[in-house]
Amino acid sequence: MVKRLRKNFFSIILLVVIVLYIIPTTRVPMQIYMHKGLSYIKQSSIIDKDERKTINYSDFTLISDSNKKLNFKSTKGKVVFINFWATWCPPCIAEMPSLQKLYNDYNDKVEFLFVTSDKFEKVKAFKAKRGFDFEVFNILSGSQNELKTSSIPRTFIVNKKGEIVIDESGAVDWDSEKVRSQLDALLSE
Repeated sequence: MVKRLRKNFFSIILLVVIVLYIIPTTRVPMQIYMHKGLSYIKQSSIIDKDERKTINYSDFTLISDSNKKLNFKSTKGKVVFINFWATWCPPCIAEMPSLQKLYNDYNDKVEFLFVTSDKFEKVKAFKAKRGFDFEVFNILSGSQNELKTSSIPRTFIVNKKGEIVIDESGAVDWDSEKVRSQLDALLSE
């Protein structure tokens, strides 16, 4: 009798979860919560020196949500943190609070490029609703072959030599001690 009740209980819970995933208004918050949990498990890792790709500082121009133009060549010689994301992407939303915390502590030492194809009106509303204050960029012209991505979120960290030292897809807890140690090491090179 107890086994049957337990089986029925878990079946009901599973059915409720499935129904909640079907309903759009509850699906996205559940996905964000799930990806946030997974982000604590996934860690960033440094790419081995012999496997690193070097950035081609080509004519690649970005424009920010504050109407500032940035030529990618201006990041040469700096540690650059590049995050490709979208306002509608649950894993992107899940990692954003950790990105904001990292940005708060490193924005004067690291060049942060939060890149999206979303319209700036939507981005500004998204940032205001969640209390984010980092600058967001759209690609204005050109392309950067080494940074092309077909999935989001995708994050690259480039060292001062122009090498991609971190390349992560999916939600990551960017405010971890490991990431901070990695950035500190890159800044001291």
